[in-house]
Amino acid sequence: MTTVTEIFDFFLPRFCPACKQKLAADEKYVCPECIDKIQRVSSVRLQFEFNKKFAAKKFISGYTSLYLFEKDKELQNIIHALKYNQKFLYGKFLGEKLGEIFRSLFEGWEIDIIMPVPLHHLKKAERGYNQSSFIAKGIGKSFRVNVRENILKRNRFTQSQTTMNISERKENVSGAFTIRHHEKIAKKNILLIDDIITTGSTINECAKVLLDNGAAKVYAASIAIAD
Repeated sequence: MTTVTEIFDFFLPRFCPACKQKLAADEKYVCPECIDKIQRVSSVRLQFEFNKKFAAKKFISGYTSLYLFEKDKELQNIIHALKYNQKFLYGKFLGEKLGEIFRSLFEGWEIDIIMPVPLHHLKKAERGYNQSSFIAKGIGKSFRVNVRENILKRNRFTQSQTTMNISERKENVSGAFTIRHHEKIAKKNILLIDDIITTGSTINECAKVLLDNGAAKVYAASIAIAD
């Protein structure tokens, strides 16, 4: 029997953003072959990244990530489609994978609130959505923790950090975030979500503001880490 998905795929075929091949009816957003090609982050690498980016500042109590970001590879194509081609459901798909794989870790952290790193309102208006919000919603669906997007606010427009070094990134985000509804984070454990973490400057700045305003602990997770 022909399924509804197969009928839709006949008229509006779906394609994998990584390899551009047509998806089968039972394949969701990205083909399994491309997912399998994306390099996972080892526990040793995760510990190294935590020590390098977060341990000394002590704003982040724990960190995890799913993949390594490699240029001109499958994940770059997926993330690009998510951020720039209106494929926001890819974020939810990746968030669900992150949530499923690290569910026991997140439960051990006793997370009360999941919070995406916010975009400035001008950037959000330009893009139409915050890609990290959809990743956060995917994670929340996996282990049923509420996502809150109206508490942490980016109050200053910041330049793209792609070409910046560590000190420039830190300066770029310094003072860029504020808190609304302080009472909602008091004594709460918060999981911060971003798509890709490079130096950790943005995450550290967000965590500092949350802790300064009463959060108990702040943890972080991302789809990928980049050098």
